[in-house]
Amino acid sequence: MRETIAKTFRLSGEGLSKVLGPLEEEVMNVLWKRNDASGKDVLSEIKRHRDIAYTTVLTVLERLTIKGLVEKRREDGNYTFSPVYSREEFSRTVSKEVLKGVIDLSASNTLASFVDILANKDPLSLEKLSSLIESKKRELGKG
Repeated sequence: MRETIAKTFRLSGEGLSKVLGPLEEEVMNVLWKRNDASGKDVLSEIKRHRDIAYTTVLTVLERLTIKGLVEKRREDGNYTFSPVYSREEFSRTVSKEVLKGVIDLSASNTLASFVDILANKDPLSLEKLSSLIESKKRELGKG
C-alpha cells in the first residue's frame, strides 16, 4: 500500500492540479480515458493541443510510476502504462489524506469549517452528510 498520494496539496490549484502538476494531470487524464497506453499513445493524445517531446512524456510517465500512480508493464518489447487508481479512487484517496492532515491540526475547527463551507457551497449535501454520520454511528454500534 502506498504511503500517500497527496504529498503536495496546492490550495490555489483547480481540481486535480491541486495534487498533480499540469502535465501529470494531462497524462493521467489520457490513461484514465484509455485505461492503458504506450508512451507514444499518450504523446499522440497530448500533442493534439500541446507541443511536447516524446522524452518529456516518458519522463512524466516514469515519475508517475515512481509515485505509485501508474503501473508500467513490458509487453512485446514495449512498455504500456495504466493508472493504479481510477479517477474516483484517486479523488477519494486524496480527499481522505488531505482531510486527515487538516483534522490533525484541530478536529473541532476542521469539522465546523467543513460544515460551514458545505452549507454555503452545496446545501443539499448537508442532508447526505447527516445520513452518512447516522449510518457510521449504527455501524459502530453507537446509534
